[in-house]
Amino acid sequence: MKNNIISENIRVRVPEFFKIGEHSIIDDFSYFSTKIKVGKYSHIGNNVSIAGGASFQFTLGDYSSISSGVRIWCASDNFYSGIASFLSDDLLFDDRISGDVWISDLTIIGTNSVIMPNNTLPIGVALGALSFVPYNFNFEPWMLYAGIPIKPIRKRDEKRILGKYHQMKNYEK
Repeated sequence: MKNNIISENIRVRVPEFFKIGEHSIIDDFSYFSTKIKVGKYSHIGNNVSIAGGASFQFTLGDYSSISSGVRIWCASDNFYSGIASFLSDDLLFDDRISGDVWISDLTIIGTNSVIMPNNTLPIGVALGALSFVPYNFNFEPWMLYAGIPIKPIRKRDEKRILGKYHQMKNYEK
């Protein structure tokens, strides 16, 4: 794609499903082991891991950012009733928690946050640094979340953010 900056120091385990939108940036030492789709004008910071295997999809919307050190899991061992193992998925599938992770437009994920499987972050969501998103969390659009586990902190300034977004869209032309 045109005008992308993608570090040569990343690892992509499913390259045939690695799609990056125009004007997006992926920084050094990031790791991707699932299907990846990144929108335009988005940024993935250094040392980010997005994993879970080729059966799952991770999507990052337009004008969104993932800060350094973030971990996003589309599949994880079940620490309550499963065992951690690298055996065949057929043997362990019932013991895993899994699901696609979709991060919508105009979102921000703070440094060293962790997002567990089967989550959809709607438009305008922001996660504070060091936040933990449990499996299948129910988000509200335009909300700032933080904590371990996350909880809503306050509404974001939707009107101001959309105003800036429209300025950027006009600048693109």
